[in-house]
Amino acid sequence: MCCDACFNLGLRESVRLVAHLYSLRNPANIAGQARFGITSEAERLGIAMPVLRALARSHRRNHALALELWASGIHDARILATLVENPKQITRTQMDQWVRDADNWALTDALAFLFDRTEFAEAKALAWSARKGEFVKRTGFAMMAGMAIHRQELPDEIFLGFLPVIAREATDERNVVKKAVNWALRQIGKRNPALRRAAIAEAKRIGKLDSRAGRWIATDALREFQKKSPGR
Repeated sequence: MCCDACFNLGLRESVRLVAHLYSLRNPANIAGQARFGITSEAERLGIAMPVLRALARSHRRNHALALELWASGIHDARILATLVENPKQITRTQMDQWVRDADNWALTDALAFLFDRTEFAEAKALAWSARKGEFVKRTGFAMMAGMAIHRQELPDEIFLGFLPVIAREATDERNVVKKAVNWALRQIGKRNPALRRAAIAEAKRIGKLDSRAGRWIATDALREFQKKSPGR
C-alpha cells in the first residue's frame, strides 16, 4: 500500500522521468529491438537497458514510483518500473495485473527477475507455467530460472518440484515458451550437484518425447550440463 504523500511524490517523479525517457528516444534501437522480437502494442522508445539501469540506480526500492511508471503504458517506463520496484511491497493482485500487460519477452523477463524475489514467487511460477498465453507462461518459467539464480536460501525441494512442470510443458513449440522452459531447466541444473543430476535425468526423459521442442530443450540443456558441474 502507498500513503498519499508517497503516491504524490511518485506521481511527480514519474512525470519527470517519463519526460526524460522521451528525450532519450532512439528510433534506430526501436527497429533493432523489433528484429529481436521485442515488439509491443505499447509505445516503445528504444532506450537501451544500460541506460535504464543507470536511471534506476537513483530510484531503488520506490514502490509508488514503480506503480506510476507502469501506469504510463510506455514499454521503456515499464521496464524501468521493474528495476525500481520493491519486491517486499508487491501484492498478488499487482503481479497478476502486470503480467497481463506484458506482451513481449523482454518485459516478461524483467518481470520475472523482479517477481522471483517476492514471497509469492513459487506459487505464481507454478500457476503461470500452466497458462495458455505465451507471455504469461514464459514469465512462469523465467521466474523458475530467476529463483534458481537469485534465491540461494531456497531448498532443493522447490526446484525438484519444478522439474515435472518443465517436462509437462516441454512440448510447447512456441519459441518464447520453449526457450524459457529450457532456461529454467538449465538454471536449476546449475545450482548444485544434486540438482544437476536431477536436471540431467529430466532432460533425458524430455529428449524421448515425440516433440521437436522437447528434443531441442533436452539437447541444449544436456550440452550445457556437459560444460561444467556445479561445485567444481
